[in-house]
Amino acid sequence: MVRPGCALLRKYGNFIDNLRLFTKGGSGGMGYPRLGGEGGKGGDVWVVAHKNMTLKQLKNKYPQKRFVAGGGANSRVSALKGAKGKDCEIPVPVGISVTDENGKVIGELNKEEDRILVAKGGLGGKLHTNFLPLKGQKQIIHLDLKIIADVGLVGFPNAGKSSLLSRVSHAKPVIADYAFTTLRPEIGKIMYNDFKQISVADLPGLIEGAHMNKGMGHKFLKHLERTRQLLFVVDISGFQLSSVTPYRTAFETIMLLTKELELYKEELQTKPALLAVNKMDLPDAQVKLHELVKQLQSPEDFLQLFEKNMIPEKAVEFQHILPISTVTGEGIEELKTCVRKMLDEQDHKENDAYHRKQLLSLQMSSSAP
Repeated sequence: MVRPGCALLRKYGNFIDNLRLFTKGGSGGMGYPRLGGEGGKGGDVWVVAHKNMTLKQLKNKYPQKRFVAGGGANSRVSALKGAKGKDCEIPVPVGISVTDENGKVIGELNKEEDRILVAKGGLGGKLHTNFLPLKGQKQIIHLDLKIIADVGLVGFPNAGKSSLLSRVSHAKPVIADYAFTTLRPEIGKIMYNDFKQISVADLPGLIEGAHMNKGMGHKFLKHLERTRQLLFVVDISGFQLSSVTPYRTAFETIMLLTKELELYKEELQTKPALLAVNKMDLPDAQVKLHELVKQLQSPEDFLQLFEKNMIPEKAVEFQHILPISTVTGEGIEELKTCVRKMLDEQDHKENDAYHRKQLLSLQMSSSAP
């Protein structure tokens, strides 16, 4: 008999979010000394974003993970100027960050048809190279996928993130009643009556120590970097990963999630955040919710419950706290409305900031001598 966890772990192998590739620009073509002819330049290697591409497709199509551009044509009597070598294009999904072997960022591909040059072709042979061609640039690159979504769900396993995603969108994530249900990112879209769509990413559940790459640590946290807002999902009755780990109340869960985000990258805490308190259909849920709201209003009064290394430097300020039940549907419509309102406000602020910047730029250019 296969245990549920084992089957799901194999399934995770279907999702790839990083790849290491060898790239090489094409060599230049030979010059023609007697007639002063120039060899063609070698082709370049580009990384290009495509809408329906995945890193798994890329790996399957090019198992050797080697990308070499074409060489420039040699100069000859019938064509003194050699033709340029054929460029090589590496198709990748939108949301890729490209780094070199030392971890230096070469560039990011955030929309379809974005492209980055990763290996230049060598120059063709000409007078100042003694008509000898130059070799193309070699470079090992790393492709790192960060999911781009409007909203990122944040929560420990079993908080009900997958159930929430299936409630608010047409996504059909695997849902089960044991920890670590979600082992690969799922993207759903909330559809509104005016045809507005908002993308929501359900990412593998955090565990304590995720910032140190425990569990799915960085695999989870890095995907939050490109979401526009965070939606914390907590179980009102608390959380316990296993019988040997401590039980955490809903309040402790929120503090620990905040600490994990802070330790990984403080900027994550600057994103607008909502709190969905799930499983409000359980007995005593209202009493526990009242206690949780009181704790969140003045968290400093309750921090003596924590070990010092568990206390975040700064508590997340939730713009809204919404009680929900993915079982009964309680609060789901209010949550969808709230998400939309927050994103609309964010768009408005970003547009205002952009127009102010454009106006300032125009004023500066007109006042320049």
